[in-house]
Amino acid sequence: MKTLPSRLWRIALVAALAAVPALRASNVGRRFPSEMRVFSDKVTGVPVTALTTDAANDAKIYQTHPQWTADNKYIIFRSNRGAAPGAPATAQAFAINETTGEIIQLTDGPDTNTGSLNIARKSMKLYFLRGGGPDSKVPPKLIELNLEPLFADSEAKKMKPDASYEREIMTLPANLIEAGGFALDADEKTAYIGITRLDAIPGGVAPPIVGLAEGALRGTQATLGPRQGAAPGGGQGPANGRPPGQPIPPRPGGVRSIDLKTGEIKTVVDTEFTMGHVQTNPWVPGEIVYCNETGGDAPQRMWITMADGSHNRPLYVEAPYDWVTHEAVITKDEVVFNLIGHQARLRLHPTGIAVINLRNDQMRLYGQVDDQPEGARGTGGFWHSNGSPDGRWLVGDTFAGNVWLIDRRNGAMILLTTDHKMKPDHTHPTFSPDSKRILIQSGLLTDGKSLDLMVIAIPQYLQNGR
Repeated sequence: MKTLPSRLWRIALVAALAAVPALRASNVGRRFPSEMRVFSDKVTGVPVTALTTDAANDAKIYQTHPQWTADNKYIIFRSNRGAAPGAPATAQAFAINETTGEIIQLTDGPDTNTGSLNIARKSMKLYFLRGGGPDSKVPPKLIELNLEPLFADSEAKKMKPDASYEREIMTLPANLIEAGGFALDADEKTAYIGITRLDAIPGGVAPPIVGLAEGALRGTQATLGPRQGAAPGGGQGPANGRPPGQPIPPRPGGVRSIDLKTGEIKTVVDTEFTMGHVQTNPWVPGEIVYCNETGGDAPQRMWITMADGSHNRPLYVEAPYDWVTHEAVITKDEVVFNLIGHQARLRLHPTGIAVINLRNDQMRLYGQVDDQPEGARGTGGFWHSNGSPDGRWLVGDTFAGNVWLIDRRNGAMILLTTDHKMKPDHTHPTFSPDSKRILIQSGLLTDGKSLDLMVIAIPQYLQNGR
């Protein structure tokens, strides 16, 4: 019997191994069954659809950004679900089919920055940052994820390597770190990213600030003066490098544009304050809204600029007694924001949900409520707000975790749903693209231990105008 030479055996072994399908270490494309359930609000009777009810923490994208994919079938969210027993539950991006409730995992790995998720409105693409976190050794890279083939391959159970669905656009320069998130331009050819300029800080090192990317600052409510107050709900303590009750120290910031085709990065504006809540006007290319992020009451919170840095100016010039927060572009010409009224001293002047016109700076105040958790100090009221793309509705959540609808035609205020806890995070309400539904994140079902995604349809009798 003849034997093959050792070299030929090695060649045969390599060929045999190549013929064996490789095991996928990634969880991208993994599917989870529906968890949907519908219940009636115990106070209003309005039906609420809980899209997720797993023990995991399921959080929506922040209220300044799109929530639905371009085909309006899926809601993108972040979650720590599905980790192996004993493994760290790193948050990843997921998509849930709003009709069937089926959930698909979109990202995997320890360096996914789920605070940076950006859904394209015109194509089935998702953009996010990978790397750059406090514990990451990977510099932040901007990634484009192609959802259509990922969804199709997941359904067919024929997933390809993760890289086949992704395109790496660029790596953020070493002298910049992300601060305040990023957003897609209306033409979806450019992204605008908020940054901290390390080269403008002595020593080139910026202290960490926890929670800015999602605007979810939590902790002890402070009782400082009107221009130094920490955010209600706080974000103070050793975890983010500032003493309890103190505002975030300013860090030299700015906005940069990134060409989504070439990765070229350019300066839009530089600021001497910490950059926060970068967002775009979905109807007007090159129009950018951003804020002075202090973790509380900024002397001038809202700003607006164009992509070339022109017309950079304050948006709604604040009086000393105003505490402005949680702005969001809602229509082609409007931004909604809160003149927050959670302290008695603030109620000496008008507070509530307001809308400012971007073209003439005219502002209208739509009202305030007194919702406050039982036993809490202060006057409570509206905390976050949003508006429908058709211009008819406003929505606001309150310190008590209630969600109110406002009809802009007549000013009517309707309590929709109640007791959403506002922990471990706030509800951050956002309208669907068709202006008929509101997406929130809620601690209601877990008594504030973790979040679930919930959708509230605007009752038909209200849509009909009765």
